[in-house]
Amino acid sequence: MLQLLHIENIALIEQADITFAPGFNVLTGETGAGKSIVIDAISAALGQRTSRDLIRTGAEKATVSAVFCGVPDAVAQRDENNDILLQRELFADGRNVCRINGVPATVGQLKALGTHLLNIHGQHDGQQLLDPQQHLVYLDRFGQTDALCAAYQASFHKLAALSQQIRALQMDEAEKARRIDTLRYQIDELERAHLQPEEEDALAARRTFLRNSEKFISAVTEAEYALNGDETDGAVSLLRRAQEALRGVRQLDEAYAALYDRLESVYSEVYDIADTLRDRREDFNFSPRELDDVEGRMDLLYRLKKKYGATTADMLEYLERCRGELTSIEDADDTLALLERRRTAALQEARNAAQALSDARRETGRVMAERICRELSALDMGKIRFCVSFAEKELDESGMDEVQFLMSANTGEELRPLHKIASGGELARIMLALRNVLSQQDEVSAMVFDEVDTGVSGRAAQKVAEKMAHISRKKQVLCVTHLPQLAAMADVHFSVEKGESGGRTYTRVTKLDRAQRRAELARLTGGLHISPTMLSGAEELLSAADSYKNTLINE
Repeated sequence: MLQLLHIENIALIEQADITFAPGFNVLTGETGAGKSIVIDAISAALGQRTSRDLIRTGAEKATVSAVFCGVPDAVAQRDENNDILLQRELFADGRNVCRINGVPATVGQLKALGTHLLNIHGQHDGQQLLDPQQHLVYLDRFGQTDALCAAYQASFHKLAALSQQIRALQMDEAEKARRIDTLRYQIDELERAHLQPEEEDALAARRTFLRNSEKFISAVTEAEYALNGDETDGAVSLLRRAQEALRGVRQLDEAYAALYDRLESVYSEVYDIADTLRDRREDFNFSPRELDDVEGRMDLLYRLKKKYGATTADMLEYLERCRGELTSIEDADDTLALLERRRTAALQEARNAAQALSDARRETGRVMAERICRELSALDMGKIRFCVSFAEKELDESGMDEVQFLMSANTGEELRPLHKIASGGELARIMLALRNVLSQQDEVSAMVFDEVDTGVSGRAAQKVAEKMAHISRKKQVLCVTHLPQLAAMADVHFSVEKGESGGRTYTRVTKLDRAQRRAELARLTGGLHISPTMLSGAEELLSAADSYKNTLINE
């Protein structure tokens, strides 16, 4: 349950500490006093979407902290006392700083925790009840059909994937013939080119050589002649002569021996260079047409690259894709037959899963309708008939069921969709009944109702108050209301008042004692001018509520 809520600089509330109690907690106050601000603060603490407009004018940031006690086992972050502290700071620049038990956290982590701690039901939830798209969501939530839904969706996704593959292979005969002709032409053109990986670099190097062949031949010939000469005056011969000249004195002086050895090394290197140049000169073997052939090959590659890829590797990859697609089209009939068989099996599997899910939903719908009717009877709507209508549809993501809630407001009238016959007060009570039925499946121990009693008055209001009291015996209930019947039934009553000080507007939240509650109930009943009769009526409401709650204790 929510034990403590600390608020700083949220809207009109500069600072407030609200200590909630187990059971039924009520907040009342004039319209615009700031009752819903308290709910907004709770939402913020639970990681719900907020706006920077929530920050009080002139403040740099807003802060909200919420302490929950008796946290369920599913919440791993609870401390040794089964408590948890959630904190969130909202900054004017849009930043959020969140903490769980003092440890930094994300807004998403707060939101994930919130689903285990508290449910908030707003005054606009009735509009969701009018939307048939939401009815299946409510039904599955009540029936806890997660496993069946997951099994069906797995089979449906398998079916959808096979259907997509079949559609990709299906084409009319004329389109198929055109595509086959295109693929065969492209494959033939690329295969005739006999593409080789990395051949462009080799061709470019060969073209550079051929375009400059005369320069290469002249340079190599001249260099080779300089080294070999006519076998008598080349550099190699002269080096040998110099070496021979020192041969006789090398044993007489170590310095000359070293020079002799150096000449031997130089001679070996120059001799090797001369030999290499001679091989290069002899390798100059090309025809005058070779340059034309190389140029032609490079031109062919250029034209192919414009059509099939930026590099030879890209064109080879495109060729393989064309071959694969051609094979797929030519074998499409066999492949389609195989896929059709698989799709038939997958369709049957999906239908079986959808039927299992539908059977569970129909039983859930029967039980859900019975419970809601019991709840509505307790809310002074005993003549209303409520049922869950089913219609079969084509398989889709949600299954085979078209679900809609139907009701009959008066005896003898046929069942009709809610949006056609339900009044505002009826919707409020139906939603309360639905929420109470759904809450029995939840592990959360706290529920917040933000003016969900809109359109309810008189005897119906008393029944709603009694239902809230029933709910609060099993879960903590926080309720924002304008109804004196609900306020009188509270175990703890808070007043939300707006005032001015120093040119600023402030909202204050105060826990009321018995006398203050009596005055507040009189205000809710009669407005500003409170008479002794009104106070007496308020006391009677409180006493009647106490008597009713005592009967709940004895149940």
